[in-house]
Amino acid sequence: MSEELFPSGPWTGFYNYVPGGHRHRMELGLSFSSGCIGGDGVDDVGRFFIKGRYDSAACECHWTKTYLGGHDVFYRGFREDKGIWGCWEIGNLAHGGFHIWPRGAESSEELVEAAAGTKPADAIATQTTGQTAGAQCSNSTPGIQGHASALRVGG
Repeated sequence: MSEELFPSGPWTGFYNYVPGGHRHRMELGLSFSSGCIGGDGVDDVGRFFIKGRYDSAACECHWTKTYLGGHDVFYRGFREDKGIWGCWEIGNLAHGGFHIWPRGAESSEELVEAAAGTKPADAIATQTTGQTAGAQCSNSTPGIQGHASALRVGG
């Protein structure tokens, strides 16, 4: 099941600072194995490495993106049928949303629309217990266990 939900290989997507704000493109090469995430990528800031964890049963993940010679960015997200949605933060300095998906998982028309920001993108995840607790993109760095979100990442 984890290979279907979290396939290793090329991923693409974006991050933004505010809902509906400019989408900063990301290209990633990710490896998912035994609950661990690893990889690398590039975005408009520069090259980076990824190291983190995922939970296939809960459809949750978190990782740190480390820019070469630069700063770290903490990501936490939720896997659903259109990729991984969630929040990123740099301590108390900055935070925002993101959406990534396996390259080739959407048609080229959907990718163009997503990159252009013509479609609203809603991310909704629920806890496996059936309870809902809102987790907002914030300046804190909680773990992802027990969180659910209703985030409007783009649009």
